[in-house]
Amino acid sequence: MIRRAIALGFFGLTTAGAIAAPVRADDVTTFTLGNGMEVVVIEDHRAPVVTQMVWYKVGAADEDPGDSGIAHFLEHLMFKGTETLAPGEFSATVEAQGGNDNAFTSWDYTSYFQRVAADRLDLMMQMEADRMRNLRLPEEDVLTERNVIIEERKSRTDSNPSALLSEQMRAAQYLNHPYGVPIIGWKHEIAELSRQDALDFYGLYYAPNNAILIVAGDVAPDAVKEMAEKYYGPLQPSAGIPARIRPTEPPQLAERRMVYRDDRVSEPYVIRSYLAPERNPGDQSKAAALIILAELLGGSSTTSLFAQSMQFGDAPKAVYTSASYNGTSVDVGSFSLVAVPMPGVTLDQVEAGLDKVIADFLVSGPDPDDFARIKTQIRANEIYARDDVDGLARRYGEALATGLRIQDVQDWPAVLDAVTPEQVTQAAVEVLSRNNAVTGWLMPEEVGQ
Repeated sequence: MIRRAIALGFFGLTTAGAIAAPVRADDVTTFTLGNGMEVVVIEDHRAPVVTQMVWYKVGAADEDPGDSGIAHFLEHLMFKGTETLAPGEFSATVEAQGGNDNAFTSWDYTSYFQRVAADRLDLMMQMEADRMRNLRLPEEDVLTERNVIIEERKSRTDSNPSALLSEQMRAAQYLNHPYGVPIIGWKHEIAELSRQDALDFYGLYYAPNNAILIVAGDVAPDAVKEMAEKYYGPLQPSAGIPARIRPTEPPQLAERRMVYRDDRVSEPYVIRSYLAPERNPGDQSKAAALIILAELLGGSSTTSLFAQSMQFGDAPKAVYTSASYNGTSVDVGSFSLVAVPMPGVTLDQVEAGLDKVIADFLVSGPDPDDFARIKTQIRANEIYARDDVDGLARRYGEALATGLRIQDVQDWPAVLDAVTPEQVTQAAVEVLSRNNAVTGWLMPEEVGQ
């Protein structure tokens, strides 16, 4: 998550120190340092800027039971200084160079990044490598930052009915898997996090052999390799990093439902989340079908099936609808639906509208014209995405940090393009079962069912 906010196995690696040839169209070069750090270089020489991202393959789902929030807590503490950098000096230095920096934590990874002029990359690597192994945490800084995070939770979660419902739904969705624990942590556990907890987590997971370096922009691979070997190469790897084997979810046998009432709610809505397959290396077709399913059902506020059926026509039921799929994760993903009713329309009526669209779709499948339009939009989006070097860095980093390979990232547009209507219908049948879902109603106290 973004700092101060709530916010990959490797394919084609050669022996340590040797650079592989650029892979396909993205001008991507990969190599591995002798200490196990994976490096990806994405060349884009249109502007003299560069983005450096370091992705640690650890997130909230890797925390020990009872230590929820430690991954996010450490993200904050990483800006508290080293033997050579005072607290806050890292970001101040980036800003003084005309750049910007930040960090974010997810369930599966933690990432730190800077965007600066290309000739400042050497300095960024020096500082980032320094804090990978030389973090200093005075007790007073730890206690102060812990209070900051408790206040962050109060302002972003505890005072937000929508966030509270989402948190409760996620906990109900994942009965056995740590994806059900909030990234920021449960408040009572945040309050108990200690300096030693942070240092233990840091010492185990913040290591070159658990990190991926992404450098994207106006750079040459040989120059990046030389800098990476100079600054990251001497860092010692960690021994005993646990394998990412998490508890699996038992089969869900019945729908889970909840109603959250709060007098601060001004706009009630229905939200539903289904467990869904994640993207897997070499096997992305089902995830691609779910991407297209989400676009067909609720990807557009005007042309999607939900919009056409529920927001327009003679008797509209909703002012807003959407569908989304999140499958770039180490373990099981999710598929979500949202509908905000029109004034005078009840939540059960708007939920019935969602269910009718889904039921009709399961019978008829994708409309050929809609399917062709979505495919065209996806192709266009993939082309436009190549113009965003920061977005490419994030795309590769997120994929590699969750177990995908370089080849999977580069095959993804073709996999999306190859999806058939029959695959989309089959994915809908497999995923969109109420027995596989958590449904939530958010409403003010005075609204009846």
